[in-house]
Amino acid sequence: MKIARLWLLVVAAAGVMQAQSWDTSGNGMLTGKYYFRQVYYVIGDEYGDLSEAATVYGNIVFDGNGNYSIIAADNAVYIDASSSGTSAGALVTTGTYSISASGYGFISSPYVTGDVVYGLVSAQNIFVGSSTDNANGYNDMMVAAPLASPLPTASSFTGSWVAADFDLSSGQPQYALSSAFNMSPDGNGNLNVGAITGYYGTSASLYSQTASGLKYIFSNGAAVATFPSTGTLIAGQKYFYFSPDGKFMFGGSPYTSGTPFDFIVGVKTSTTAPALSGLYYQAGLDEVEGDLDSYYGSFNVIAGTAPQTFLGHERLNDFGGSTVEDYTYEDTISLAGSVFSNAYAKYIVGDGGAVEITSGIGPYLGLSVALQAPTPTGTGVYLNPTGVVNSASDAPFTASIAPGELLTMYGSNLASATQVAGIPFPTSLGGVQVTIGGYPAAIYYVSASQISAIVPYEVTVGSVADIQVTNNGALSNVVSNYVGATAPGVFTQNQNGTGYGEIEDAITGVPITAANPAIIGETLAIYLTGLGAVSPSIADGAPGPSPTLSYATNTITVAFDNGTNAPITATSTFAGLAPGFSGLYQLNVTVPTGLTAGANYLDIGGPDSYMSYLLVPISTAATASTATADTAAAVVRPKIRKPVKGSKSLRRGGQ
Repeated sequence: MKIARLWLLVVAAAGVMQAQSWDTSGNGMLTGKYYFRQVYYVIGDEYGDLSEAATVYGNIVFDGNGNYSIIAADNAVYIDASSSGTSAGALVTTGTYSISASGYGFISSPYVTGDVVYGLVSAQNIFVGSSTDNANGYNDMMVAAPLASPLPTASSFTGSWVAADFDLSSGQPQYALSSAFNMSPDGNGNLNVGAITGYYGTSASLYSQTASGLKYIFSNGAAVATFPSTGTLIAGQKYFYFSPDGKFMFGGSPYTSGTPFDFIVGVKTSTTAPALSGLYYQAGLDEVEGDLDSYYGSFNVIAGTAPQTFLGHERLNDFGGSTVEDYTYEDTISLAGSVFSNAYAKYIVGDGGAVEITSGIGPYLGLSVALQAPTPTGTGVYLNPTGVVNSASDAPFTASIAPGELLTMYGSNLASATQVAGIPFPTSLGGVQVTIGGYPAAIYYVSASQISAIVPYEVTVGSVADIQVTNNGALSNVVSNYVGATAPGVFTQNQNGTGYGEIEDAITGVPITAANPAIIGETLAIYLTGLGAVSPSIADGAPGPSPTLSYATNTITVAFDNGTNAPITATSTFAGLAPGFSGLYQLNVTVPTGLTAGANYLDIGGPDSYMSYLLVPISTAATASTATADTAAAVVRPKIRKPVKGSKSLRRGGQ
């Protein structure tokens, strides 16, 4: 949901994720004829100007068994524009897809040979995704929704709607557009659009466009709306496709409009304030001063009163693939009716809370759509496919897992009794075993509904790991996930991945709390998991060694961020395994000068990951004595709670 990522630390380029062996038990979620639209943007220079853009749209047919077809009769179209000109024609191709029980999976790209679109299928069987780890250096976004039966008609298009548009048809970021508008179609061909407002390029000024007297017609179940050709924010024809329940729409310009490289999404609203609850699947595009990115992922809405907190994950392709990373973040929202706005974006929630769309506020242009996740169920020894998460952060399950990371896995009938292991952690506990990527995992905790286990160090980074539980000989279902080099997650005081972290003074061991904030120059010990490989290496489940420490081999960066200014980099004196503890890492960090008093975000980056969800209380009233690097690294006093959560050039293909 967080559309503005102004101050991400620079991270190294990640390797391309491959669509490898994958749980396909959810393939039936994509069955029948769908509408789809996908836009591609290829970065051409350091300023973010495009060298090529393409749009594909029309009908696609999924067979429910992992195969799809796009045929001439389905009126699917491609439009491809580059410095050499524009080409367009019928899109005819076949492809494959793999969807897991959670709805998480991938579709072979209908337009770029060899690439895949990663994404998720919502509770409404709507697919949202992006190619993120593509080999061709582009950013993209795709939405596909089942055709309703019977097909929508002009008379069924009624009610109050809010829509948002992202348009990079100009090919230049200084002319990018991000806009939103209300409309009240009357079922008789009158669109009744209110003022269209939006943002242009790098300007923070709000622009407005009048749009009176607009009409629409229906063709093959899609609405065709015509906006004035002289419009400054939105111009020409737009196609709108609808979800089966008639409460979500998506689309954009056809080739005949002359500006086809946009994406529109919209939701039907109601007078009843919607509620956001549970897990949502998401995809989107952002454009900030030439820095273009695309992403897919998921977020959890933390239960409670407004402002509601979101803990989210994005698989983020930044600037045409120059960096690809897992990004874990925290956000908050306080709906006023169906809308919430902050300095970066406008959030609109549809009737019933099933769909949320986000429209960027200049100069942070962008668009995203999020839909409620399905609720997986199973019998026997059942591992929830959305319930394999970082034990410290609770980052949503779409985040990659890392060697050495402590995972919490939720499900049912996972164990016959509750047991907690001693150190070193065994690979069998209470008759329960866990395999990750084919290797036995060291287990910390088992119960009927929950297991905590460590990702074996042998699991290959860049691979897909199958995760499975055995309870006294009975096998669970398989859950598939990608393996990254790092997946940092810090333990939190409230044990739900938000708020203040489990952090203490590295010398005294005194916890850092709101009543006892960290001060400039103080060295902090931060307790976390997911830093990946270590040296010297240890056996799976063994405690961190001492006095010879085991250091993380991945480069780990740390910064403090007040959410407004650029982060201030902090000096880390130690990053590695916490001595004497299994599955626990430790970062010793000196609080830098220049921070503002109050709660600051703690940002931790690895070569393929970045987290910015954790708060550290900071006081600027005093300066602590800074320990030497050797001392700070050697003094380790882990006093955490039990780490268990209770409860970018396109190559056309197939044409």
